[in-house]
Amino acid sequence: MLRTPTGGAGHGTATAGERLMSIGTVLSRLREEFPEVTISKIRFLEAEGLVEPRRTPSGYRKFSPEDVERLAQVLRMQRDHYLPLKVIREHLDALSHGEQAQLPAQGAQRELLDGAWDSDSDRPTAARVGRAELLAAAEVSEEELDEWESYGLVAADADGGYDSESVTVARLVADLGRFGLEPRHLRAMKAAADREAGLVEQVVSPLRRHRNPQTRAHAEATAKELAALSVRLHAALVQTALGVRLQ
Repeated sequence: MLRTPTGGAGHGTATAGERLMSIGTVLSRLREEFPEVTISKIRFLEAEGLVEPRRTPSGYRKFSPEDVERLAQVLRMQRDHYLPLKVIREHLDALSHGEQAQLPAQGAQRELLDGAWDSDSDRPTAARVGRAELLAAAEVSEEELDEWESYGLVAADADGGYDSESVTVARLVADLGRFGLEPRHLRAMKAAADREAGLVEQVVSPLRRHRNPQTRAHAEATAKELAALSVRLHAALVQTALGVRLQ
C-alpha cells in the first residue's frame, strides 16, 4: 500500500536525477489499490489542484513519489470516507503546513459529499443541493450536466435545486462515462426506470387516495419497499443476462 503523504503536491519543472514517473507509470502503481482509476481521473484531480506534477521542457507530466502518495490519499479518502474534493484538498493542505487536521465526523461524511449545508446552523443536510454543489459532487463540467439534463437523466426543480437522488444519479452517470458510456446510451435505462416507477405508482395510487391517514402513510412505506425490490430484481436480471452472454 502507498504511504500517506506528509507534504504537498510537487510542482515546477522536472530536473535531471529526480525519480520522476510518467502518468502511465503512475496509473499502473495506483491500480494496485484502485483498479478503476483512469488517466482521465488523474488529469481531473490535477485540474482540481489536488496534485501538481512537474513538467518536462517539452510539456510532459512527470510525477514524484510524493505526488503518487498524495493521489493515493485523495482516492482513499473518496473511497473510504465519501468526502468531496474541496474537503480533501483543505485537509491535505492543512497537513502539508504541519497542522493537526481531522477528518469530518463519520456521521457527516456522506452528507458532506452531497454538498448541502443548513446556513442557519452550519450543519450539513442531504435535503437539496445547488447546481455548483452537484457539479462538485459528480466531478463534471457544466456542459456535461447540460447534456445529462437534455436526455432527462438529471432534472432540477422549479427553484433550480436538486434532490439527494439526483446527486446519486449524477455520480453514477459520471462513473459510467469513464467506461465510455455516453448519455445517449443510458436512455434505455431511464426508460426502464420510468416504466418501473409507473408499476409502483399503479399499486400505491389507491392507497394514497384513501381517507385514512394511516393508509396513506402505508402507501409511502409500500412504495419504498416496492422500489427496493424493483432495484434488486433489475440488478439480478442484468447479472443473469451477463452470465448467459459471457459463457
